[in-house]
Amino acid sequence: MTPDPSTHRDVHPVDVEDLRVRVHKALEDFLTAQADVLERVSPDCVPMVEYIADLVRGGKRLRPAFCYWGWRGAGGPDTPAIAQSAASLEFFQAAALIHDDVMDGSDTRRGMPAVHRRFATLHRGSGWTGDGERFGLSGAVLAGDLCLVWSSEAFLTGGLDAAALARGLPVFDRMRTELMGGQYLDILEQAVAGQRHEGAADRARKVIKYKSAKYSVEEPLLLGGALAGADPGLLAAYSAFGLPLGEAFQLRDDVLGVFGDPEQTGKPAGDDLREGKRTVLVAYALENATPAQAAIVRTLLGDPHLEAHGVEAVREVILDTGALDRVEQLIEDLVGQAHDVLATADVADEVARSVLSGLVSAATARAA
Repeated sequence: MTPDPSTHRDVHPVDVEDLRVRVHKALEDFLTAQADVLERVSPDCVPMVEYIADLVRGGKRLRPAFCYWGWRGAGGPDTPAIAQSAASLEFFQAAALIHDDVMDGSDTRRGMPAVHRRFATLHRGSGWTGDGERFGLSGAVLAGDLCLVWSSEAFLTGGLDAAALARGLPVFDRMRTELMGGQYLDILEQAVAGQRHEGAADRARKVIKYKSAKYSVEEPLLLGGALAGADPGLLAAYSAFGLPLGEAFQLRDDVLGVFGDPEQTGKPAGDDLREGKRTVLVAYALENATPAQAAIVRTLLGDPHLEAHGVEAVREVILDTGALDRVEQLIEDLVGQAHDVLATADVADEVARSVLSGLVSAATARAA
């Protein structure tokens, strides 16, 4: 009997099949086991697990959802093993977030102090010797590395059979390598921005592709599909669906990074501006800015002490140059592309098609 997709219309797409709960339990069980391992090393390692656990508990579970429904869309059955292996993507994302916050010097993440700030606070509060900030950075690098290790372990020990893992592992490995390349392009762009003014929007979109779009949507879908043994046609459709959606997802995040409500984003207003992020939004603003407007952006962008009036000044330039409208139109166009591909994709499970459609909205909503 074919499941009725309409039964899931009033449920958040991540909650269909109780996936959010199942992913959360898989993460908690894994973290409990790892806490025992590290406590045997030394009780002094406990804060490392606590900080990672707090960060992981705050995720939206979008990446595991794309992996799970990529599996289901390829005809894979609903099993505990796929939910547990999909949960491994939360550790991979945690690694990326921890390291990204170190590189950007971010103070907060998901409404809490960033991991490197928590380690620095631990150092100061304990009255230890040495540089607390350096200790914080070092602790965060190790915590991020630990999350990378755990992502592999959680993926490989989730319970999927060897044949499925053999199909999925190349996707998993490629995803992680591509993200590191994207992260490097991101820091490179900030370093050379003063020398490369032409093509800034195209470079920003390339950063999005490899730093966010692929590992947020496309690769989790391909991972689920590969694990289930999807044919090349469906995998191609997953890519054609996932890449534009992943880009739209990051563009929405960039907009929220400048105009979002801190209560919803978990970061201070304008934090992306303080961090000097060379986003498509900024590139579009500089393309159409007057010399005076460009001077405002270039002077204030990347100022770690940027105050509210400075944030507002950059916002005004973004609005007055039409950059926000252009990004909103680009998001709309990319979302349309994703929907068009999904409508004709040879998805084996109509519930999966329905949930993937819902995930489009969940990933690109105007609120965090």
